[in-house]
Amino acid sequence: MKKIFQIVCVMLLLQVSVKAQKNIDTIPNGTSVVYKDARIDILGKKMAEYNENLGLNANGLKAAKGYRLMVISTNDRALAMKLRSQLYQIFPDQKQYMSYQMPNIKIKFGNFLEKDDAEKMRKQIMALKLVSNNIYVVPEVVEVKPEKKDSDSNK
Repeated sequence: MKKIFQIVCVMLLLQVSVKAQKNIDTIPNGTSVVYKDARIDILGKKMAEYNENLGLNANGLKAAKGYRLMVISTNDRALAMKLRSQLYQIFPDQKQYMSYQMPNIKIKFGNFLEKDDAEKMRKQIMALKLVSNNIYVVPEVVEVKPEKKDSDSNK
């Protein structure tokens, strides 16, 4: 008896929900009026100007089109970590970017604005024979340190 009551309740709920969805019309005339505060446009313009003038990311670095080296793409985590530590020891001034895209660990190296600079670094790393496969130059958005303003030039 209890099961029959539950089935009847579920059937009634389904009927009510189906009927409620049939006659939904939120805009009877087909027109609507949107009131927008003019301050939103002003705020948007100021934010765009600020971001454009500053041009910095959260780390205080500018972003620009450039190149990185795809050093390795492997599913061997130990090999990737070993190569990463070797690159840090040999080139401590260059940044490395490690990402995981199932099933591979990818290590990208450096922030180069010019392709020639990336090629030179690629040849250096290949000469060290740290990796057995090829190293590729890939175009990416890279981080660029902003030039420091000389306080001595104002004197």
